[in-house]
Amino acid sequence: MQRILKERDRLLRRAVQAAGLTGSATTLACVLIPGGVEASARLWAIALILIMAAGQYLLGSTGALRWAVVTVASGLAIILTVGLTSYPGVAPNLIEESVIGLVATAPICAVAAVLITSPRRIALLVVGFALTFVSVAVVTVDAPDRAVLLVLTISIWLAFTVASLWIAQSVPRVMHRIAAIGRAHRAERHASELEAHRRQDARLLHDTVLATLTLLAHSGIGVSPAALQKQAGDDARLLRQLRLGDLPAPRRSGAYSLEPATVLTLGDTLDAVRQRFERMGLTVTWHGSGQVQLNSTVLDSFLLALSECLENVRRHSGVDRADVTITDDHSTVRAMVTDTGVGFDLGQVGSERLGVAESVIARLRDVGGNARLFSSPGAGTTVVLEVPK
Repeated sequence: MQRILKERDRLLRRAVQAAGLTGSATTLACVLIPGGVEASARLWAIALILIMAAGQYLLGSTGALRWAVVTVASGLAIILTVGLTSYPGVAPNLIEESVIGLVATAPICAVAAVLITSPRRIALLVVGFALTFVSVAVVTVDAPDRAVLLVLTISIWLAFTVASLWIAQSVPRVMHRIAAIGRAHRAERHASELEAHRRQDARLLHDTVLATLTLLAHSGIGVSPAALQKQAGDDARLLRQLRLGDLPAPRRSGAYSLEPATVLTLGDTLDAVRQRFERMGLTVTWHGSGQVQLNSTVLDSFLLALSECLENVRRHSGVDRADVTITDDHSTVRAMVTDTGVGFDLGQVGSERLGVAESVIARLRDVGGNARLFSSPGAGTTVVLEVPK
C-alpha cells in the first residue's frame, strides 16, 4: 500500500510541474509584451514569476508544503502588483487582465494536485483559493470583464481540484487491480506447475512401479527371475530416494535415475534399451541410423517414450519380437515401432490408460514432438515417434 501511495503522490507532483510551469511561461510571455504592463510593475512581475516557477518546480520534485506556500504567495503578489499599479478609477487593460487571469487559474491552482491528500493540505488549499478569489476581486473592481475573471477563477480551481481528486482515487484502484492480476497469474502458473508435476509423477509411477507390479501379478511370465529381481530392486531404490526428498531424473536407457546423464548421442543409448528388453524376453531388431545428436531433454523424452512403446509390445501384443526403425532429416528424428501382434481397436482405449496418453504422446509433446498410433485387431501395431533436433 505504501508503494501505491508513493506512485500516486509522484504522479500528482508531475501534474503540478507540468501545469504550473506551463502557466508561468505563458504569464511571463504576456508580461513581456511591450506596453502591456506598467513599466514600474514589469520588473517586479518578472522576478515574482521566476520565484513562482522555482516554487512549482521544487513542489513537483519534493511535494513539501513550504513550496506550495511560496507558489501561492508569489502568485498572489503578481496579481496585486499588476492589478494595483493602474491609476485609481482606471480599469486594467487587456494584457493586465490576461496576466491576472492566467496567474489565478493556471500557476496558482496547480498546487491543488498536491493539496488533496490530507486534511491539513486540504485546509491550505481552501485558504489558497479564498485568497486568490479575493485578490482577483480586489484588483478587478473597475474591470468590465470582472465577472468573467471571477467565474473563470472558480471554474478552473474547481475543475483542477476535481481532476486531482479523481487521479488520487484512481491510482490506488488501478494498482490494486494490477496486483490482483499479478496474484491471479501467479496462482495460475502455480496450478500449471502442480499439474505438470502431477503428470510427471503419474508417468513415473506408470513407467516403474506399476510395470513391475504388473509383472509380479502375471508371475513374471516371459521374464527371467534375475531380470525381474533387478527391475524390482531399481524401483525400490528409486522409491527410497523419493522418500528422502530427492527428485528423479529420466535415464536414457528407459528407466529412472537420480544421477544426471551426459551422453547426447542417440546411438550410445539404443543398445541399453535393447539389452533391457532382451532380459525381459523381447527381441528388438533395430534399423536405420542411431548416430543422431539431440538435446539432452529431448533425448530423454524420446527414449523413455520409445521404451514405453516396447513395454506395450512385450505386455500386450502376444509376440516376442519388435522392429524399431530410426530415421532423421534436417529438423526431425523419427522412430517407428512395429509389431505383428494381436493389435487393438483404437476407439476402445479408455481415458484412464496412461501408457500411450501420458508416457508417450504427452511426453513427446512437452518437448515439441508428436506420436501417431496405427493399429487394428489382428493386424499388429505401429507407433511413429517424432522429436525435433
